[in-house]
Amino acid sequence: MPYVDGFVLAVPRDRIEAYKALARTACAVWMEHGALDYVECIGDDVPYGELTSFPRAVIAKEDEVVVFAWIVYRDRASRDAVNK
Repeated sequence: MPYVDGFVLAVPRDRIEAYKALARTACAVWMEHGALDYVECIGDDVPYGELTSFPRAVIAKEDEVVVFAWIVYRDRASRDAVNK
């Protein structure tokens, strides 16, 4: 069964292009080391939930957008080897 590492973070709106460049580099590195897939998604219209939400989870400010990313590995042992 595949294994996934997921990340949620807040990125300042005026730094999105710099973040995209960093994400492209990170994708290449993870894939080169054996990850099966690497995905980055920007949630620029996700509402701040009353109890829970991605923006609330990262305490996003008005000038930030939420990024949800995940990396897929063959299994946990592969993930551990890739991250080593």
